[in-house]
Amino acid sequence: MLKLQGKRKLMRIFIGEKDRYEGKPLYKAIVDKCLENNIAGATVIRGIYGYGASSVIHSSKVLTLSDDLPLIVEIVDKEEKINEFLPIIDSMVEHGLITLELADVITYR
Repeated sequence: MLKLQGKRKLMRIFIGEKDRYEGKPLYKAIVDKCLENNIAGATVIRGIYGYGASSVIHSSKVLTLSDDLPLIVEIVDKEEKINEFLPIIDSMVEHGLITLELADVITYR
């Protein structure tokens, strides 16, 4: 079992629901790529309201019926693994924001 407690790196990737990579949703492609590269964990979170570089509001309100809600893919692992994985992600994300920060992992089971 992988021990992940302690200081680790958290990568956040801000993308849109419509974003694609090689014909499939980008968020799925990213999580699949994480699994292929033995990354400790990845989670996709759907936003209900937001905007990015385009300054276009994306909303889950019924009246706006956005089919391109904001998504955040969070990835956690050792700093070395995240640093090695970053070029792969960078090549996959055409439009979006990628951030890195330190995280204190308390429990990983």
